[in-house]
Amino acid sequence: MSTFNIYKKVLGLALVALTFVACADKWDDHYDSKGEGMNDASLWQAINENSNLSNFASVVKACGYDKALGSSQVFTVFAPTNEQFSAQEAQELIAAYNAEKGKVVEDDNTVIKEFIQNHIAMYNHSIAPTSNDSLVLMNGKKTTLTAKAFGNNTILTTNEHYANGILFTIQGKAKYFPTVFEYLRKDADLDSLASFFYNSRFYRKEFIPGRSVAGGIENGKTVYLDSVFVQQNDLWDYLWAYTNEEDSTYWMVAPTNKEWKKLLEEYEPYFNYDDNTRFRDSMVYTMPRIAIVEGSIFSRTMNSDAHLTDSALSTSAAETYIYRESYWGNKNLHYYQFGGKSAENTQKPYSATGIFSGTENVECSNGMVMKSDNWKINKLNTFNQWIIVEAENYTAIKEVSKKENSKGDLEPTITAEVCEVMNDNRFHNKVWSNAFVEFKQNITTQNHSVLFNIENVLSNIGYDIYLVTAPALANDSNATQAQRIPTKLDCAINYHNQQGETEKTVLKSKISNNPDIVDYLLLAEDFKFPTATFGLRESEPQVTLEVKTNVSAREQSQKAFDRTMRIDCIMLVPHGISQVTEEGFEVAPHGDGDSYFWLKQ
Repeated sequence: MSTFNIYKKVLGLALVALTFVACADKWDDHYDSKGEGMNDASLWQAINENSNLSNFASVVKACGYDKALGSSQVFTVFAPTNEQFSAQEAQELIAAYNAEKGKVVEDDNTVIKEFIQNHIAMYNHSIAPTSNDSLVLMNGKKTTLTAKAFGNNTILTTNEHYANGILFTIQGKAKYFPTVFEYLRKDADLDSLASFFYNSRFYRKEFIPGRSVAGGIENGKTVYLDSVFVQQNDLWDYLWAYTNEEDSTYWMVAPTNKEWKKLLEEYEPYFNYDDNTRFRDSMVYTMPRIAIVEGSIFSRTMNSDAHLTDSALSTSAAETYIYRESYWGNKNLHYYQFGGKSAENTQKPYSATGIFSGTENVECSNGMVMKSDNWKINKLNTFNQWIIVEAENYTAIKEVSKKENSKGDLEPTITAEVCEVMNDNRFHNKVWSNAFVEFKQNITTQNHSVLFNIENVLSNIGYDIYLVTAPALANDSNATQAQRIPTKLDCAINYHNQQGETEKTVLKSKISNNPDIVDYLLLAEDFKFPTATFGLRESEPQVTLEVKTNVSAREQSQKAFDRTMRIDCIMLVPHGISQVTEEGFEVAPHGDGDSYFWLKQ
C-alpha cells in the first residue's frame, strides 16, 4: 500500500464525517467538489504553487501526501501560512518524520498523525457567515469550524474550490490535543504506564475492509485507497474505560515512573502463582499492573463537578447496592469508590490526603491525565478485598463426607439444606444474605465434614480467617432446646505451594459456646498463602477450607454437643482492618470511603 493510502485511527470517524457537514454545503458538493468558482487544479497544485504555503507544502511532499492531495479523493485542507509556520519548523517536522519512517506504521508516524492529518478533513466543508459546526479531522480529532476560525486558529482565506476539494489558509499551525490514552506515550514521566497500556498483549489495530475504500484489483488482491483501522485494547474492556475515544471524557490518575516502580515492588509478591498455573508468566506480569491501574480512571459522565467534591466513582466501581452485594458479598463494601457522604473530610477526593491531591494535571482532548508521584489509592479499597464465601452459594461446597452403604456405594453422611431468615425473625440482616446452610445428619454415629471452595486469594498478604455459624433460631423462632445444642469443629485449610502441590494447615479448633448467636469463629490471624489464585478461573479451586465436627459419642448422647452444623459463610478479611463486636464487624478507616461502616449480619 502506498504512503498516501490514508487510514483513520479512531473507529473510521473520518468516513462518517458527513454528519458534521457545514450548513452552507450543498449535498453533492460535499463529495465531488462541484461548486461555483471551482478551479480545475488539484489541491496539491494549489498548495504547491502558493508561495505563502511553501513551508506547509514542503512537509506535505516529504510525507508523501502530495499524492493523496493530487488524487481524485475529496478533502478539505486548512493550510498554515508562512508568516506563523516557519521554514525551520517545517524542517524539524520533516526530520521527525524521517526519524520514525520505517519504524512505525505510516499513519502512526507522529508527523502524519499530529500535523498532516490534523490539518485535513475528508470531503468538502465550506463555510458561511453564520457557520458554527463540529468537524472531524483525518486523525479522528474533533474541532470547531466557524466563519472566522478553525479551532483556535484564525481563518485567513476561505472556500477556495478545487478539483478534489476545498482549501483554507489559517494563521499558524493547529495545535494537536492527544487523548488520555495518547498522552501516556508522550510524557517521559509516564513511560512505565504507557508500556503497559501499549503492550502488544492487549493493544492492536484491526483492519476494517467494510469501512475502507477499495481502489481496484492488483495481482488478484484488492488495493485500498483509504484503509480504515480500529484501535482495540483488552485493557479498555477490562477497566470499562475507553480512554482513546474522543466522544467520552475521562480523568486518569497516572503514576509516574518512580511511583510505578515503587508500587510494582510492593504488589508483585501478592500475585505469585504456582509453577503449574496456565499462562503463569502472563499472569505474573499482568495482574500486579492491573492492580495499580484498576480504580484509577474516572468517567466524567458518572462524576459531575458537584459529585466529585464528595466522592469519586471509578469505572471499576459498582454503581448500585445490588451490584455491590453481587460482586463483593455485601452492599457496604464499596471498592473502587473514594469518599462518600459518611466519609471523613480527609478521605474526600480533593482533601489533602485524597486521591486527587498533589497531582500535576494535563488537559487532553477527551479529559485529563493527573500525574501522581505520591500515590494515594489504597489497595484496601481496590484489589485487597474481603473474600466472602456464602455457604448457600451453589459453587461454595466442593464435597461432603461419605460412607459406604450395604451395597458398597458411597453415600453422603450429611445433607445440605438451605435455610432462609425471614424478615420477621430477629436474626434478619444479621445472617449474611439472610440465608445459611444446615448440614443435617443422615448418619448420627460418626462425625461429618464439608469442604468449601475459596477463590481469588492473594499471596504473601495477611488474612484473618473466620467461620461464621448461624443459630437454629434464625430459621425457626420456635426451635427447641434440643435443636439448639452447640457443636465442636476442627478446621484446616488446603492450598498450593510453589510447585503446585497441595499443602494443609490445621487451624484452630472451635466450639460454638453460644448456639443462639451469629458466631464469628476466628480460625487464623494474619494467614498468608504462598501462592495466589486471584483472577484465575478455576474449575477445581486450589484453596479449600475443611470444616469437620469433633464431637464424641458420649458428648452427643449426653446432649452436651451436637454434630449438626449450621454454616453461614467463610470470610477472609484483610488483616488488621476490623474487629468483631456484638453487632458484627466494625471496620477501621483505611481510605475506602466510610470511616467506619457496619456489615449487617
